[in-house]
Order: sequence, then structure tokens, then C-alpha cells
Amino acid sequence: MKKTLMTAALAALLSAGAQAASWPNDKPIRIVHGFSSAAATQMLAQEIAERLHAETGATVYVEPRPGAGGNIGADIVAKAAPDGYTLYVATSATQAINPLIYRKLPFDTQKDFAPITILGDVPNVLIVNKDMPVKTVADFVALAKAKPGQLHYGSSGNGTSMHLAAEQFKMVAGADLQHIPYRSSGTAVTDLMGGQIQAMFHQVPAVIGMIQGKSLKALAVTTRDRVAALPDVPTVAETYPGFESMTWYGLFAPAGTPAPVIDRVNRVVTEALKGDLGKKLLETGITPRPSTPEQTAEAVARDSAHWRVIVDRVGVRLD
Repeated sequence: MKKTLMTAALAALLSAGAQAASWPNDKPIRIVHGFSSAAATQMLAQEIAERLHAETGATVYVEPRPGAGGNIGADIVAKAAPDGYTLYVATSATQAINPLIYRKLPFDTQKDFAPITILGDVPNVLIVNKDMPVKTVADFVALAKAKPGQLHYGSSGNGTSMHLAAEQFKMVAGADLQHIPYRSSGTAVTDLMGGQIQAMFHQVPAVIGMIQGKSLKALAVTTRDRVAALPDVPTVAETYPGFESMTWYGLFAPAGTPAPVIDRVNRVVTEALKGDLGKKLLETGITPRPSTPEQTAEAVARDSAHWRVIVDRVGVRLD
């Protein structure tokens, strides 16, 4: 029996090695993400696709599969064959937050995915209507305390990083702000510009143009340090020391994908992040963070612990 098991294990190992050695052959590589084609994950997936095509000659295409806070795309990847022909652009929300707020997920984010690299850190920014009579975080908090429960902030939904960043802010500032969840962040931004809501925390890349064009007012970013693309915007930590609320984008594959394939994709992508792709991300407000697979796994575990505290405090749970 032992000999049979050892023979089977050796055969599986040799098969995986042969697969990796021939990767990629004439089969196309797809890069899945769980959001719309207008999301930043689409841009990142396309950038990765271009570099993998240049490196390998393979056909590489991007497949957005939006829905359920990114869970639909994640489930597709978790159940895909671990052969190197499916990759996944994920976020800290899909990998670290969703398992905390969704009662039933058909996959395990720490067991069903093989980490490849973190792509970049993404700050949220506290934005308000351009006509709101505040210039600083302190002004905003003072107004909120003068009008308890009368200021409303929007988000792209319950349990999203936008929602949790605002709840973390409420905790440290002692401000009574009312949450208005939207189906999409775009609709929330439209209402913010129209004055239907007064504030929101939003990922920088999607609103940087509106901030620079002065159609929205940026009060502070949520990273520990100022963001290179918005050097004049202070951090929340400059008012409330220690505050940090950051998301990230990362690249994963289905668990069981051969290590040589993981290592090759990691090399191609991290080299790009250290070069031209990294410079491009900085211009959008994303700080590139090329990582090893081990560092990527550590980031998921660390963020899960961080967000658990906020989720438990807020008490949000979704079916």
C-alpha cells in the first residue's frame, strides 16, 4: 500500500513538473477579476496580460466577472484547474474582508488560492462635496459633532473597504455619521457631487481626476504617509495619529498551481512593478508593492486580523 501511494505521489509530481515545463503551450491564459470592466482591477489585469504575452507569446485575455462584492470572480478561480491558465486579480476586500462578513462562502480564501504577488497598496481618500464649508479633517469632525446624525456618507455597499474605512474613522473621531450604502461607488460619487450625501471614503485611483479637477474636495488620505499623486492632501494620521486604512490589489492563482509557473509569473510581474508599470501606478495613486508569494500570504493573514476588529465592532454580516 505504501509503495502504491509513493508511486502515485511521484507520478503526480512528475506530471505537475511536465505541465510547468511546457507552460504555456497553445492554450490561452485568462486573468479573472471580480469587478466591472470600469474598475481599477480591469486596468491592472490588462497591464499584466500585456506583459505575460510579451514574455511568453501566449494569448492572454481579461475576464471581468462582477457581482457579490467580488465573490463571483473569486469562486470561478477557486474552482478552476490549477494548471497555470487561470490567474486572478484580487483585492484585500475579496481575500481578507469578505470571509469575515459573508456567512457562507463556497471557497476558502486562504486555502483555495495560491498567492503570487501583491500588486500595489491603494489608499482611500476622504472626499466631500466641493461646496461643503470645511477645509480639513478637524473642520469636518467639528461640523459632524455640531450636527450629530445629520451628515451622511456613502459607500459601494455594506462591508466594503469604503464602508469599513468610514466606520474606523468614526471610531477614532467620535463622529456621528450616517451610512448610505449604494449598489456602486459611481452612483454614490454622483450623489456626493449633487449634495445628496456629504462625504465618502473612496479609493484614490477612481476619483483622482475629480479631485485634481476640483469637482470634489479631498480632505485626507488614509495611508500612513502622503500619496505621491496627491502630495498636498494630508493624511488622516496627521490629525489622528496611528490611523491607517488601506486596501491592496494582488495576483493569485488556484491552489495547486505548479510552483515553477507561480515563480515565473511572479518574476514577470514584479519586474514590471519595479519598472514602467510601477511608475504608471504611482501616477494613479497606487503604491507598487512587488512581493514574494510568502509575503502575499502574510498580507492576507495580517489584513484578516486587522479587519476582523472593525467588522466585529460594526457588526456587519451578509448572506
